[in-house]
Amino acid sequence: MTESNVVTINGVEYEEDALEISQKYLVMQIRDLQQQRSTLQMKLDQTQAALQAMTNDLIKSVTKEAADE
Repeated sequence: MTESNVVTINGVEYEEDALEISQKYLVMQIRDLQQQRSTLQMKLDQTQAALQAMTNDLIKSVTKEAADE
C-alpha cells in the first residue's frame, strides 16, 4: 500500500493525487518556496551572528586601544 500525500488548505485536507495538474504545480512551487525561505532564514541567522561577532571584535579592539593610550 502506498502512502498518499495530503495537502491541507484552510483546514480542509485534499489528497494530492486528486488535485489537478495546475494545483499540483502550485503545491510544488509552495513547497520549494518554503524550502528557500528556510534556507534564507538560516543564512540570515548566520550573517547576523557573524556581523555581531565582527562588531564585538571591533568594539573590543577600539576599547583596548583607548585603554592603552
